[in-house]
Parts: sequence; C-alpha cells; structure tokens
Amino acid sequence: MAAVETRVDIPATPVTFMLFHVSEDRTIEVFKPRHSDRSDKTPAVWAIDADHLRNYLLPRDCPRVTFYAGPATSDADRRQFLGSRHAVVAIERDWFRRLSAYRLYCYHLPPQTFTCVDECAGYFTSAVAVAPVYIEWIDHPLRELRRRGVSVQGMPSLWSLHDAIAASTLQFSMIRMRNAKPRR
Repeated sequence: MAAVETRVDIPATPVTFMLFHVSEDRTIEVFKPRHSDRSDKTPAVWAIDADHLRNYLLPRDCPRVTFYAGPATSDADRRQFLGSRHAVVAIERDWFRRLSAYRLYCYHLPPQTFTCVDECAGYFTSAVAVAPVYIEWIDHPLRELRRRGVSVQGMPSLWSLHDAIAASTLQFSMIRMRNAKPRR
C-alpha cells in the first residue's frame, strides 16, 4: 500500500476533480512553468487527468505503449488488443527489474488554472505556477497499476506493438519511445 503525505495548503473551496503530476522527486513545493520536450511553445506546468494517470505511474524515462478503447474503437481492435482488459501499459521486460527500486510521488494539483490541451491523452497545462495540495507515495508502481485494473505487459521490444496500435482504432499514448531499444 502506498504511503501518503498530506500538504498544508489545501484549497478553501471544494475541488470537483484533481489533476496530477508524477515525479521521482519528492521535494517539489511549487511547479513552475517550463518548456516541455513535447512542445517549444509557451512555458507551462503540465498535468494529467485521473483517467490517464495510469500512463505515468512508471519512471519518467521508461518507454511505454499504453492503450484503451475509445468511442471510435472497432470491435475487432477490442478483441485483438484488449480482450476483457480495460487498459494496457506495455513496457520492455528489462524495466520490470528496475521498477522494484523506484518510488514515485504523485502530486495532486488543483485544476483552477489549468486548460485541457489534449483530451485523448488527458494533458492539461497551466501558464502560472501551481502548488500541490497533496503528495501520494507510490512504492510499487507495478502493484499500483494492477490495483487500478491496468494490464501490464513486458515485451522484448515495443516497436511492433507501437506500430500495430498506431494503425488501430484504439486510444493510445506512446511515451519516451526515444528511450526504447532500437528497431530491429
């Protein structure tokens, strides 16, 4: 079970939903806008919604292919790639061993200053600094993913799955693929 640390600066008004930022650094007191390797646009604080948090419950540099059914997903793609599973996170097998030594920190961020920039991926940005209201420790990322009903697959290489999912009707994210083993 993940240990939990509460923060003092909880908002005065109730929040109907929360956004998240996962890090290996437990010392972040304020998230300041910065340039992203995803975009060279205006500096921003990046966050993820609860539905897509599963895609980030891994070390930052871990390459992964994540997917789930969306409204336009065909029955054939559901059967072929998901079966009875809700969502899949595929990583290279070598990362399983590394995961046992990782502790992640899931920062809970109030949504008031954020704007959705990619609904499919659940990405939100804020142009202003944001203080977390809560920090959740995640001592066992694989156990946490499974607790959330996510199927975690280990593969020798992600590239054939990457290509098949990209050509499918599934909703997906392919994260840190620049860190994946080279294509053969």
